Amino acid sequence: MIDPYLSDCLARKYAASTFKHERLMAAPIQARDLTALNWIFCTHRHSDHMDPEALPILMRSNPKCHIIAPAAEQQHIQTLGLSGDRTRLVCAGDQFGLTPEMSVEVLASAHEARNTNEQGQDHYLGFVIRLGDIAIYHSGDCVPYDGLKEKLIQAQVDVAFLPVNGRDELRRQHSIPGNFSFSEALELCRAAGIAQMLCHHFGMFSFNTVAREQLQDWVEKENALDRITIPQVDHQYIISKRKVL
Repeated sequence: MIDPYLSDCLARKYAASTFKHERLMAAPIQARDLTALNWIFCTHRHSDHMDPEALPILMRSNPKCHIIAPAAEQQHIQTLGLSGDRTRLVCAGDQFGLTPEMSVEVLASAHEARNTNEQGQDHYLGFVIRLGDIAIYHSGDCVPYDGLKEKLIQAQVDVAFLPVNGRDELRRQHSIPGNFSFSEALELCRAAGIAQMLCHHFGMFSFNTVAREQLQDWVEKENALDRITIPQVDHQYIISKRKVL
């Protein structure tokens, strides 16, 4: 799993705030019901990506599972009770194998900006996960930044999972950093020669989303129905190599 947010901790935390974090849809599954996990990737510490309630349950229910998370968040991970030999702390530039068929390359992400600690470790990360001959890029929360395109070209990514909820000054003023717009995500894929894009980071919170209908309109205008996926809950998607966007 990548960035599983399965609790409602944010709805409780921000119940009295201007931006209530109430789900627009229920969690698709309860953490206690997942029992066949080997790996959980966390791109950064925000609770809708590093769920402080769900992650301990997932780790208890999956005794062979390991967490892969930013080294910059070591202290935070310890406060969640998740440190130890089942947690692998990583930095941008790391490359390692998990199985003979699965390897990982770690890239920096910019959640409006790149943010590093005193050791130069990035707080926001993305992952290129290679499964056989397929390379999948999940950016976590990210906006375009200098050097990202070149990294993705070098990685020869086949499919990019990119946020498309955008960003604006209102959210920024309330400490809600944003992400790629749809057009920025599409341009990155085209510039990096990535054949397929899956949109995400929408449909969770009303103040930080883009309408599915708007996404569908944009995809149709780009004549890219066969190359851009707007995922639906309870659907399964098969990933294969395609010609570039």
